[in-house]
Amino acid sequence: MRNRRATYLADTAFSALADPTRRAVLDLLRQGSLPAGRIAQSFPVSRPAVSKHLGLLRRAHLVQEHRQGRRRLYRLNPGPLRAVDSWLSHYRRFWQASLTSLKTFVEAEDARRSLSTNRKKKK
Repeated sequence: MRNRRATYLADTAFSALADPTRRAVLDLLRQGSLPAGRIAQSFPVSRPAVSKHLGLLRRAHLVQEHRQGRRRLYRLNPGPLRAVDSWLSHYRRFWQASLTSLKTFVEAEDARRSLSTNRKKKK
């Protein structure tokens, strides 16, 4: 039986990552902690909208909030991203194998055409 907490965390992480604004917030936080106001300035939406995105990211455990006086600092929490990466790794292996097969096919086809072209030139 699967661990319900782990499944819930992975599901909430995927849900949070579904939104491009939230992914952009995570991209900003890769460089380090930022106050909520600085994060909000980076987006063309209202501060309350950014606050809602940050709340959802916090509930998904993708960001951590730290209060410093009246300021709220947010930082990236990479832990839940490991579950996402683990899930994606299966697909990554599939695509790598498929792309390797495609590369082999294209190179063989290119070599065959080059050989055919060289034979025609010699005639």
